[in-house]
Amino acid sequence: MSNNDIVQKLWNLCDVLRDDGINYSDYVTELVLLLFIKMEHENAQSGLLAEHKLPEYARWPMLEGKSGVNLLTYYKSILLKLNQSTDPLIAAIYADAQTRLKEPRHLEQLVKSLDAIDWFSARQDGLGDLYEGLLEKNASETKSGAGQYFTPRPLIDSIVSLVKPQPGETVQDPAAGTAGFLIAADAYIRAHTDNLYDLNQRQRSFQRNKAFLGMELVPNTRRLALMNCLLHGMEGDDEGVVHLGNTLGAAGSALPKSDIILTNPPFGTAKGGGGPTRDDLTFVTSNKQLAFLQHVVRHLKNGGRAAVVLPDNVLFESGVGADVRRDLMDKCNLHTILRLPTGIFYAQGVKTNVLFFNKVSQAATGSTKQVWVYDLRANAPKFGKRTPLTRQHFAEFEAAYGEAADGSSTRVDQGESGRFSVFSREWIQERGDSLDIAWLKDENAEDAADLPEPAVLAREALDELSGAVAELEAILAELGEEVAL
Repeated sequence: MSNNDIVQKLWNLCDVLRDDGINYSDYVTELVLLLFIKMEHENAQSGLLAEHKLPEYARWPMLEGKSGVNLLTYYKSILLKLNQSTDPLIAAIYADAQTRLKEPRHLEQLVKSLDAIDWFSARQDGLGDLYEGLLEKNASETKSGAGQYFTPRPLIDSIVSLVKPQPGETVQDPAAGTAGFLIAADAYIRAHTDNLYDLNQRQRSFQRNKAFLGMELVPNTRRLALMNCLLHGMEGDDEGVVHLGNTLGAAGSALPKSDIILTNPPFGTAKGGGGPTRDDLTFVTSNKQLAFLQHVVRHLKNGGRAAVVLPDNVLFESGVGADVRRDLMDKCNLHTILRLPTGIFYAQGVKTNVLFFNKVSQAATGSTKQVWVYDLRANAPKFGKRTPLTRQHFAEFEAAYGEAADGSSTRVDQGESGRFSVFSREWIQERGDSLDIAWLKDENAEDAADLPEPAVLAREALDELSGAVAELEAILAELGEEVAL
């Protein structure tokens, strides 16, 4: 049984819970609380774990031997005890965890169904990858909320292969989500070091405990991230690899500088029109992506590398948007922009890009001399369930990017009919520092069927208006004028 088969089987178990009034999103949270206990047991059985992470009372055999009301009562007590664990990582994973199951037979059926899975095959493929598959399945089935901006794994793997994280480097994701970028970076390093066995003990300890750091605002998403990391052999510090906090608040300003930052910040304006509460960001804005981009520039070490997924509006927005872009091109060498196809995120209308840049220094000016743009959007396939995005779709871009992680490889301008072209800093400046650069005629652009849903368009318009109102209110406040409510 392949991991995809197991993911589908686990997903189908949701039908068991419908009578308990649990929807898909709640189901994933419900399942992973139980699944983590099972996976930890399987890892211990196979010898992949040096020692159990969970205390004896919370191990899988303790659940197997019970049924009915006794099982449900015992399971509830396990969750309560783990929430109060003296192990900070276990306490973080099970923080405020509680089951919504009311029928003992449903829990019993879940336990039996998990027992019936071919876990030997699952272990061979990697339990962490199985868990990743479940998270992606949740994202693809959840058309709203966090799922709509789940970063596709082929995109993450392509970005990581180009940035090339090395042993000893620190990798940060300030909008970690379920830790996809951090796990892919760890997997890349493991693949190039014989699963860390090429490293000495001190280096291996650094990779497991200090190399990776993320921050996530939503507690339930952070729970998924912590479990995901542990199942991939990444432990982090006492708080785990992914810390709970608001990157656009004080917690974010306290994050350390890193050698590499890889991230896909949340889209839209700050809730309620309020901007970041940090006082270390130069440009005040309620646009979350512009604020996150400032964080990345500030928290990248000199000489460090970054890749950031950003929507189109960050590339052309005037005012503060232009200020942030100029600041980026002064302090960093913005060497490559990848224009991504529409439809690869679960919110179909979103148009996004990946910005690749290297930090020169916080005090530098004129660091960007030219910007290479690869247009993977024009005349691209219509991605979706029928045409899923794969790593192969990035093969030509990766070849054009070159082997150098900092974008310094010799490159070829493919001209007006090609997808890869270079633009001077002076030419960009003449365009008002807009980085929304396109030259290929897109045969699909006029297709009305490709327009976003009306609700998506309305939400985008509302976000833009909210951001504009918030910025005007900030200006009035600075001038000492009262804002009429």
